[in-house]
Amino acid sequence: MYGLPSGSFSQRQSGFENLAHPDDREEVMKLVDWALKSRQATEGQWRVIWPDGSVHWLAGRWQVLNDESGQPVRMIGVNMDVTERKIAEDALANFRRRLIEAQEEERCRIARELHDDINQQVALIIMKLAQCERHLSDHDVEIRDPIRDVRERLGQLGKDVQALSHRLHSSKLDYLGLAPAARSLCREISEQHKVDINFSEAGIPRSLPRQISISLFRVLQEALQNAIKYSGARHFTVEIRARSGTIELVVRDRGVGFDPQAAMKHQGLGLISMRERMQSVNGELSIDSQPGKGTTVKAGVPFVGEADTSAIREAAG
Repeated sequence: MYGLPSGSFSQRQSGFENLAHPDDREEVMKLVDWALKSRQATEGQWRVIWPDGSVHWLAGRWQVLNDESGQPVRMIGVNMDVTERKIAEDALANFRRRLIEAQEEERCRIARELHDDINQQVALIIMKLAQCERHLSDHDVEIRDPIRDVRERLGQLGKDVQALSHRLHSSKLDYLGLAPAARSLCREISEQHKVDINFSEAGIPRSLPRQISISLFRVLQEALQNAIKYSGARHFTVEIRARSGTIELVVRDRGVGFDPQAAMKHQGLGLISMRERMQSVNGELSIDSQPGKGTTVKAGVPFVGEADTSAIREAAG
């Protein structure tokens, strides 16, 4: 527990600010301002530089006390050194990112083999069967019908392989960006499962970092597959928006709903995978669902694009 040094409160604020790492001072002072304005307990984490030059992480919780006239005179609170925990968290986050990157590379490799090798072989077999069918006479009905049946089945197999290849890795995501790839995914899933997906997007830059695009795309895939499989609904809404320095994805249905906490305990519905995806890009995932009241999945990733940067500069003068 601590109090602030003697002197004017502004001087004491300055002393508190100087304890923080230069890169964290602005955020720390925002927390202090909030504590002053709200008069509520405030907590946060920031870095400090020890006398030996080493950088440590502190986690603090404090509250400003006022005198009888309502002026701030004292701040009480507790700081804890959480450096080891932060190091462990950073190591875990780095491992998670590397694991996801390796998974994406493997998905891409398998998708290429399915599309460029297996699907091409299926197409070649279909062509050869069609050639055989053309050489049959009208009297070869017993052979013609089975060949036509096999050719049609192979055609469907080719479509399934192509769809699987696209689910594993979307080339549109690489060449066209998140919004067109998401729209295409919704259309493919809608046709495949005979459901209605209302897709809309606004302000999504094409120049999104690849990791953000992939993470949001995978969350969209997982959320839609879960909704179709478990919700019992036939109509779904997908929205992707850029707003206030955040890229936000919303997937909504009006189905049977579920208990998110119970699902997390049983590692069901791919919720853990979606949250790990968001954590890998410093994003957040929220799930609002109740039995009988549908489900809304929201994923948000911080991102400041060129338009946002220009607006910030204009606001700064």
